[in-house]
Amino acid sequence: MLMFCPTCGNVLRVEEAVAGLRFACNTCPYIFNIVRRVSSRTYPKLKEVDDVLGGSAAWENVDSTEERCPKCSNPRAYFMQIQTRSADEPMTTFYKCCNPQCGHNWRD
Repeated sequence: MLMFCPTCGNVLRVEEAVAGLRFACNTCPYIFNIVRRVSSRTYPKLKEVDDVLGGSAAWENVDSTEERCPKCSNPRAYFMQIQTRSADEPMTTFYKCCNPQCGHNWRD
């Protein structure tokens, strides 16, 4: 976390003091004592494959091919190809099981 001096606007540096740590300004005599340590982390929720591809509407007009579903072993799956990496890399193929009870998504 960056703290700025309310007097001159410079970035405050962390330094050790007798009572613990404190923020101090390099150019003026401003000092802010650190009373307690505050730390928190928030991790973003990973997106599902279907969310990345545009939801269920993206699968409405796609073709199917003979690709076995790894979850239910259905012999057919819908597929679409999207360029997910740089242009010199091959396209990524995304599959969705044709079985309406399964609907498993995976990529190749």
